[in-house]
Amino acid sequence: MADLTIDDLNRLDEEVFVDELDDVYEHSPWVPERVLPERPFDSLAELREAMRRVVDEASRETKLELLRSHPDLGDQTGITESSEKEQASAGLDQLSPEMYEAFQRLNDRYRGAFGFPFIMAVKNESPKAIKEAMETRVEQTESEEFRTAIAEVHTIARFRLEERFST
Repeated sequence: MADLTIDDLNRLDEEVFVDELDDVYEHSPWVPERVLPERPFDSLAELREAMRRVVDEASRETKLELLRSHPDLGDQTGITESSEKEQASAGLDQLSPEMYEAFQRLNDRYRGAFGFPFIMAVKNESPKAIKEAMETRVEQTESEEFRTAIAEVHTIARFRLEERFST
């Protein structure tokens, strides 16, 4: 729905509410399902914080599943429309063959180190900046990177909510 307001969202039936928000946190309808009882929301900020809290309070295994639901950056197969737009805004849909191969090598190295894909809020970032972040973050400890990845997921969710809802 384009230009959806928070009041519109509050009035949606449960199934449509969940459908409308299930990609805010990539392929994770459990997030809107868990915030549903908190309606009505007074603001987009209140909805965003409720969704954030649900994720933060989830078990480590559930968070890991959320992280694993994200696509590899630069790979356009099986991604949500939101991910596709975000990656396109960063030029990841137009990588040179050399840069694509570099991303694939880094994605493989990162996934091997942490067990989930590299996640970054790439909206309006450059491929060079993303590649540099990948090279830096792959050197972090698993616990540091887990926290960083969850923080990036929250930033992605904020961008998606802001894009989707009029104020």
